[in-house]
Amino acid sequence: MALVNLSSLTPATFILAGIPGMEQLHTWISIPFCTVYLAALLGNGVLLFTIWSERSLHQPMHLFLSMLAVADLALSTTAVPKMLALFWFRAREISFGACLAQMFFLHFTCSAESMILLAMAFDRFVAICHPLRYGVVLTPAAVAKTGLLALLRSFCIIFPCVLLLKRLPFCGHNVILHTYCEHIGIARLACADISANLWYGLTVPLAVVGLDLVLIAVSYAFILAALFRLPSRTARRKAFSTCGSHICVLVFFYVPAGFTALTHRFGRDIPRHVHILLANLYVLFPPLLNPLVYGVKTQQIREKVVKVFVCSRGHFPGEQEGK
Repeated sequence: MALVNLSSLTPATFILAGIPGMEQLHTWISIPFCTVYLAALLGNGVLLFTIWSERSLHQPMHLFLSMLAVADLALSTTAVPKMLALFWFRAREISFGACLAQMFFLHFTCSAESMILLAMAFDRFVAICHPLRYGVVLTPAAVAKTGLLALLRSFCIIFPCVLLLKRLPFCGHNVILHTYCEHIGIARLACADISANLWYGLTVPLAVVGLDLVLIAVSYAFILAALFRLPSRTARRKAFSTCGSHICVLVFFYVPAGFTALTHRFGRDIPRHVHILLANLYVLFPPLLNPLVYGVKTQQIREKVVKVFVCSRGHFPGEQEGK
């Protein structure tokens, strides 16, 4: 009996359906999506340029912040341009290879961003709870190794998802009920057993990212305990305001991501359009909020942004000669 060539059952292209049941609203939905995306590009771009151009900001916390900005730009740019093309021009087709690449970079970036957020929480923990050891623990070499570890860990976690998808036959099923390609959404189109995809996609990434979240929570617990011991009420209020903003950013990142992963496995009764709209939150709002919360609310960065983009505009070549 001749063996079936499973590669022949792999579709040349997939079709992205967008948001099922809300097709008539795609153009209107694209307006806030595009606005948030452009604002995220601007905010993260300004933040990166400011940190790069000001040597005084080449400190561990700001270097972690620049890593976060790069991750945010990669996360939103991987998903949103294709999404807007779908909404505006009905460009619903995406090749099999491009779909796998989009899936890989989306999940890869989310995993890397989770570890960067953990590194930032640890940075604040050392700075507040063990300030005398800060320069010894958070060295430039340690920051660089953390960035490389985030990339390596994310690759090791997400690349098996690509292999798990490439082994599946699809039997002509190629319509993805989503605005972008993601692991389980692609796997559900296969005409074969996808138990390995379901369990790997749920347990491994969630376990790793969940561990990050637990460690972040422990770090902030120690930070809050240290802040309660501050003698000045004004200092406590300011510190609690900053920590509250950071926690809001963490909620906006982890809750939609966790909800999306769990919905694929257990949330069959949740309306599809609700699932997809919430799934879009973590490719849109964290990249928008991170530069605002971690950047604008940090006085040192705020002052440098004003210096780079406002004060420098008043100095032109030849200005000194005219005085």
